[in-house]
Amino acid sequence: MIEMITNVNSAVNNVVWGWPALILLGFTGVLMTSMTGFFQLSHLGHWLKNTIGSIFSDRNITRHTEDRSISQFQSLCTALAATVGTGNIVGVAGAIAVGGPGAVFWMWLIAFFGMMTNYSENVLGILYRRKNSKDEWAGGAMYYLKDGLGERKGCKKLGAGLAVLFSCFCLLASFGIGNMSQVNSMVSNVYTAFGIPKLATGIFLFVAVSLVVIGGLKRIAAITEKVVPFMVLLYLLGTLVSIGMNISTIPAVFVSIFKGAFAMKSVGGGIVGSGIALAMKMGMKRGVFSNEAGLGSSVMVHSSSNVKEPVRQGMWGIFEVFADTIIVCTLTALTILSSGALDLTTGQLTGEAAAIESSALVSYAFGNHFGFLGSAFVAVAILLFAYSTVLGWSHYGATACEYLFGTGATKIYRMVFAVVVLAGSVMKAQLAWDISDTFNGLMMLPNLIGVITLSPVVMRCTKNYVARNLHGKDVEPMLSMFPEIQKMQEEALKEELREDADAAAKAYGEASDSVVKG
Repeated sequence: MIEMITNVNSAVNNVVWGWPALILLGFTGVLMTSMTGFFQLSHLGHWLKNTIGSIFSDRNITRHTEDRSISQFQSLCTALAATVGTGNIVGVAGAIAVGGPGAVFWMWLIAFFGMMTNYSENVLGILYRRKNSKDEWAGGAMYYLKDGLGERKGCKKLGAGLAVLFSCFCLLASFGIGNMSQVNSMVSNVYTAFGIPKLATGIFLFVAVSLVVIGGLKRIAAITEKVVPFMVLLYLLGTLVSIGMNISTIPAVFVSIFKGAFAMKSVGGGIVGSGIALAMKMGMKRGVFSNEAGLGSSVMVHSSSNVKEPVRQGMWGIFEVFADTIIVCTLTALTILSSGALDLTTGQLTGEAAAIESSALVSYAFGNHFGFLGSAFVAVAILLFAYSTVLGWSHYGATACEYLFGTGATKIYRMVFAVVVLAGSVMKAQLAWDISDTFNGLMMLPNLIGVITLSPVVMRCTKNYVARNLHGKDVEPMLSMFPEIQKMQEEALKEELREDADAAAKAYGEASDSVVKG
């Protein structure tokens, strides 16, 4: 049975992750970057100020909601929980082991353009979201495929069909990328570091996942907003210390990355990496596996935010890819490449590193400096990363389940999802990763069709936002594609602006009083 599953999955994987699909992924990012005027660069300061910069200055970003929605910060943390997972550690290591140092360059490139793919998904998600029977926001690729693409002349059946396909693939992917592959990495690393039996760890995770997932999105968001900042900062600190101990090798590391990306010959005559095609393919695949830009996954949680402006949530999508790939994945790559695990001239694994699985390269890098403590640190990091990913992806799967079968079916889904955690703890690692790759690709295709088709909508919404918020023009905001929701959001936006004005006036008054008294 396992052999048959492996063969079928391999055949499908070769199609969905072939060059046509990768070219489509890159084309979408380039298209959205061009149509929005290179927004990730031209408005760099603006989106940084209104994402990570606003956490400490805008109470609307972090304030918990009284309704069924979640805050913008909670939506980011839940999305990062799902994206910052084992792909940032194990996935990066695998890409380097197979594609050489050059894979890192292609990971950067796909992330740069992926910022605007993720931005576009989130903008469309907010524009086409609706309220469900529980008065919760429901949005995602399935909604803009059905209500956006489906509105195009002659595309009603196509849009509805692709929405169903996307939901089916997402449902299945939630058990792969969002569950089995994450759990498998967790139990393997805990076993390697501490000798705890895999099934025992699996049972513990089953309980830990069940207690949160069955409580729904509000409980998931309450956990992720606490876990994600802690785990990311902890991992960044660890990698920076490791890189700092090998700081003298960093110039050579960057040289090997750029040479390997284009299969350039080194001074000594060796070929860096495994060839440009393999480096490109592995970098792009693992980059997408890590940041999920193009899959249409994180938009399902971003759409649950209490945000009013589609572009504001789109900017969180830019930051999500930036934080996930440009920061976390890069630090993982530099940790591995500066550790001596690879010959930077040939791009081949060396010494003991050549005899271990690629998934253990980060542990090897940390172990070189810190011994057992280094391996234990990586095991704990993977445990936190993967656990948070499982929580985030449980919401994606529940959203797909709701679209296909109604809100009542989500309770059954969440219980099944928790049980699959046990299966992931005993599954073969390679098969778990291969299945995850396949479902990623299957989700990607219908979503990218929707994003490309609706790219003019994203462009209009972006221009509308820039005109109002950056150029001060008095034009009607573009908040929803549905008149009744547009009107509701306009009133909510006006109220939010009034509250901000009152708060600013109060702060100014208090400051003035303080000066007078002083």
